[in-house]
Amino acid sequence: MKDDWKTVNEDKYNNLKRLMDYCTKQIPTDTSTTADTSTNDQEDEIQSGTNQIQSTQSSEEVFFAPHVDATLYPFPLLTQIAKQTNNMVIKADALHYKTDVWVNAAVLVSLVAVYFTSYEIIDIIIGAGSDQVLEFAIHAVEPKKVLMSKTTFAMYEIYSKQVGAEILKTDSHEHNLDEFREKLKENPEIIFLCLPNNPLGECLDWEEVKKFIDEVDEDILIIIDGAYQEYASFKDKNKKIEPKWILNYPNVLYTGTFSKAYGLGGMRIGYGIANQTIISNLYKLRPPFNITTLSLKAGIIALQDEKFVNDSIEKNFIEMERYIQFCNKKGLKYIESWTNFITIFVEDSTKISDDLLKMGIIVRNLAGYGLNGIRITIGNKIQNDKVLNILENMI
Repeated sequence: MKDDWKTVNEDKYNNLKRLMDYCTKQIPTDTSTTADTSTNDQEDEIQSGTNQIQSTQSSEEVFFAPHVDATLYPFPLLTQIAKQTNNMVIKADALHYKTDVWVNAAVLVSLVAVYFTSYEIIDIIIGAGSDQVLEFAIHAVEPKKVLMSKTTFAMYEIYSKQVGAEILKTDSHEHNLDEFREKLKENPEIIFLCLPNNPLGECLDWEEVKKFIDEVDEDILIIIDGAYQEYASFKDKNKKIEPKWILNYPNVLYTGTFSKAYGLGGMRIGYGIANQTIISNLYKLRPPFNITTLSLKAGIIALQDEKFVNDSIEKNFIEMERYIQFCNKKGLKYIESWTNFITIFVEDSTKISDDLLKMGIIVRNLAGYGLNGIRITIGNKIQNDKVLNILENMI
């Protein structure tokens, strides 16, 4: 980390820490279910809106949106989020500035601490999506060289080039740690590991990753992007990365998001977990009100309903199996996925992507990565019915 940073935000960091200490004490010990804190007056005030939300949730069909490109959550919005955030808008709570933002930020950070780091709240930062935390890290280090897999999340390269960094890439599209080891000779200052990897879907075992981290010089910052970790952990415990494990390392930053498994992509909520030295330095780059009150409240509610998230992830893999069966039937190669999307190799990915677009289906064409494949986000049953029926006649 740079030693010559301005320290104008240190008071903000310390004040937030004290507030988080207080909020942690207020969190109930049983966080397995979501508590409905609405008063009777609030319930009356939003009854018509709630009825509409609940009737909408009874049918997946009204949620059909054939945009299977953005790897976002396809299932109905959690009722508690819809109800309580709707109430905030009516009450104009979302329009309040300092106090509500600070309090909700502290509560969200405290809950992330409860769930992921065993109450180590000083080791967490929140951002407008995990993208923003990645951006903080790159601007904090201002690296001359950054190492990543040949095919991975595009923002790593974009943010790195903003600070003039040279981009080092492995030869393989998927993560190959032996190739990463070879590239260490070129002295990168940041290493990105996307686990599971976007846009391909593959994922390394934690033991492999742990061994690699132990081999890397502590002066090199390793960033583990866990945007899809909830999916990988559900499917295969060997892929699971507990964020609290990261705290054992002086040079590792873990980032997570509410955009995928928690279904809050439009709310833009992400977080970073690392040792206190890294996090306190990132706070020096964080704007004071980088997440809206509405988004913070949604994150607080979503994080407390573990059953809803697990049920949704289970549905994801049930529906993914249909795409696997389709590939086997058609003789198409695919990458085994630990995410909410699947990468399928086809004869002409550009033609298929264009043809699907004409039919209202948006997929990610991987031709730009040098791959003749398409990435399809797993939707709900009705969405997948439509996509698979079209592909059946197209391929």
